[in-house]
Amino acid sequence: MPKIKIYTTPFCVYCAKAKDFFSKNNLNYIEVDVTKDDSALNEMVKKSGQMGVPVIEIEDKIIVGFDQNKIKSILNLA
Repeated sequence: MPKIKIYTTPFCVYCAKAKDFFSKNNLNYIEVDVTKDDSALNEMVKKSGQMGVPVIEIEDKIIVGFDQNKIKSILNLA
C-alpha cells in the first residue's frame, strides 16, 4: 500500500473531494490540517512551493490540487 499524505484545511472543498476519492478507492491516507500545525504548513510549502491546499504526497511524488487523473496514474488505478 503506497504511503499517502494530504495537507488540508477544514474549509477546502477540493481537500474533501480528495479524501472522498481515497476513501471510495479504499486507500489509507494521513491527513494533516495545516491550520493547526505550523511546522506541517512549512513542510508543505517546502515540498510543493505552494500555499494552497490540497497538497497530496504519494510516496515521493507531490500533487498540488486534486488532480484525479494524476493520482490514478501514480497509483496505477484504472
